[in-house]
Amino acid sequence: MTQCEVPRESLGFLMQDATRLIRRRFETRAAEMGLTSSQWRLLVHLMRNGPMPQARLADLLEIEPISVSRLVDRMQEAGWVCREPDPNDRRIRIVTATDKTRAAVADAKQIADSIYGIALAGLPPGAHEHLLATLRHIIANLSSTPEIANDR
Repeated sequence: MTQCEVPRESLGFLMQDATRLIRRRFETRAAEMGLTSSQWRLLVHLMRNGPMPQARLADLLEIEPISVSRLVDRMQEAGWVCREPDPNDRRIRIVTATDKTRAAVADAKQIADSIYGIALAGLPPGAHEHLLATLRHIIANLSSTPEIANDR
């Protein structure tokens, strides 16, 4: 390959394509619940980590704080989350999952698991676990390098 040639397939493009296709399938299936993939990602962070400030959600979702604010506005209107004042700093609003979210998590997870099953169909035994281990390794490698501050 010469310097000017672009590789036919690259890790980044393959991961992006797989993510896009998974997101598209999820959007289609979760529409009946009234959830988008962005909303689902936010809810997963709340369910895993508990209530948290919008600024922390922006960091986790890697989107601008104003975008998180708009996302949370829509989710609050739909009953997925509520905002509560931080007891230590009244400027900070803590985002909390609602009972509606807790009731819907199993259904949304079932949708996601079904899509993952389709995505991984036909892989040999052990390939799923190997893929997850490889992705965790990639994440660890990229999370522990000094360039992380420049990645954002």
